[in-house]
Amino acid sequence: MKKLMIMFAVILGFAFTASAQDNQKAEFKFNEEKHDFGKVPQGIPVTTVFEFTNIGVEPLILTEVKPTCGCTIADYTKTPVKSGEKGIIKITYNAAAAAPFNKTIVVTSNAKTPTKYLNIVGEVIAKPATSSN
Repeated sequence: MKKLMIMFAVILGFAFTASAQDNQKAEFKFNEEKHDFGKVPQGIPVTTVFEFTNIGVEPLILTEVKPTCGCTIADYTKTPVKSGEKGIIKITYNAAAAAPFNKTIVVTSNAKTPTKYLNIVGEVIAKPATSSN
């Protein structure tokens, strides 16, 4: 019985330690996770900035910010973001083809939630045809 109680105490101790360590991890809080550009003119790239705050304890390190298509470019804070500080992910979409779009950006980090998905949506409107006289 005594061995059983000691084993239970050890397991319980590990459980508390694991949850306490999880609470120490870095974590994102974004101002928005989806941005709607609305209607954008064809041939003119559009840009938005996703701002985030590290609401965890450890510094937040972005290891990769990867758009799922070659028509989208990402730039981001490459230095560790300390607890309570802000970082940015700047997304530029090349509005080349006239059509609705819905693009995903995969953000990988050391956060408690290690993979985040950001989205940009909108519709590229064709340039009006110009007539030559």
